[in-house]
Amino acid sequence: MNVRKGIFNLTDLLVKLFIKDSENVEDQRVRTSYGTLSGIVGIVCNIILFIGKLTVGILIKSISVMADAFNNLSDAASSVIGFVGIKLAGRPADKEHPFGHGRLEYIAALAVSFIIIQVGISLFKNSFEKILNPEAVVFKPILIGILILSIFIKAWLMLFNRKLGKKIKSSVMLATAADSLSDVLVTSATVVSAAVAGLTGLKIDGYMGLVVSVFVMIAGFKIAKDTLEPLLGQAVDREVYKSITDMVESYPNIVGTHDLIIHSYGPIHRMATIHAEVPNDINFEEIHETIDKIERDILEKMGIFLVIHMDPVEMNDALVLEKKKLVIDIVKSYDERASIHDFRVIKTEFQINLIFDLVVPFSYTPKQEEEILAKIMEETRKHDSRLNCVITLENSYIAED
Repeated sequence: MNVRKGIFNLTDLLVKLFIKDSENVEDQRVRTSYGTLSGIVGIVCNIILFIGKLTVGILIKSISVMADAFNNLSDAASSVIGFVGIKLAGRPADKEHPFGHGRLEYIAALAVSFIIIQVGISLFKNSFEKILNPEAVVFKPILIGILILSIFIKAWLMLFNRKLGKKIKSSVMLATAADSLSDVLVTSATVVSAAVAGLTGLKIDGYMGLVVSVFVMIAGFKIAKDTLEPLLGQAVDREVYKSITDMVESYPNIVGTHDLIIHSYGPIHRMATIHAEVPNDINFEEIHETIDKIERDILEKMGIFLVIHMDPVEMNDALVLEKKKLVIDIVKSYDERASIHDFRVIKTEFQINLIFDLVVPFSYTPKQEEEILAKIMEETRKHDSRLNCVITLENSYIAED
């Protein structure tokens, strides 16, 4: 516990010394400073390990130690990629990229994930060869000492990058932390294999390496998946959805919201659109002023560039309100997750058209979609045979549990 506390104290000390206004993580300059610190610390630590292992490897004439030294030199590439990625992501918007360059950070994290996957594949291949052709593992105190020191340094780098990555929500720092963790696992497996070989003569390094390689590859694929999701476009997080809709609906004359969509252009650059329902008899200039204020407040308080589309809704017509409640009750009786919006009523000589959008979860199968549509049609006609539903089926943009 004290060791872990000391590690975090060292991290906090470095942040305090080298990052001004470190708590203002929404500021791009502060984020860039975090990225610079992470990159420089990673490069320095890996170069120190490279020089130390290479020197000892030459002195004791150990090919494995010298190979591990060059592995640390390649690890410095991950820190360089992270450093460059955050630097480039911090560039301001320009005429070619009006939404900024924030997504370059995701691309940098993706590059680091490929390095991790490559390490896992190489380790898997080498471990499989060692199982087929076992080799004696050198057990020397100086070698074990170097490897244990390397584990401690890499473990600190992992915790250092993880803490900074979570602080500024940086995918590339979290990827670099995972890269360090993979090195900890690989080196720990080497130490255990060497110790077991020295004490018992058993050659288990190939099997140990095989197990570790699988964990390393899984970590790499997970980082790649987590990095690709914001690039492809993600569903809106439920907490973020609630915070935005609650804030929008807190303003006067906003009677409801729907169709919130958020586009991420980097961890701190987000653009969103939402439909806000307003009374259809309100003064246009009055509600337009309210909408402008909401957009400004959301940008100031949440850092989200929000565009609001106004949907006029009927608030006084008894027939419309009655039929809307009828449809809502039917929909909710089938599935609480489903909802409706943009409800309108058009009366003709022989029928009453109920026109609305029906929102259902993405998990719905075609059969479930048919069932809920049939249920609405059947139940509304039971209430009044003149009712005819004109339904536009939509999927929810909110992340599902």
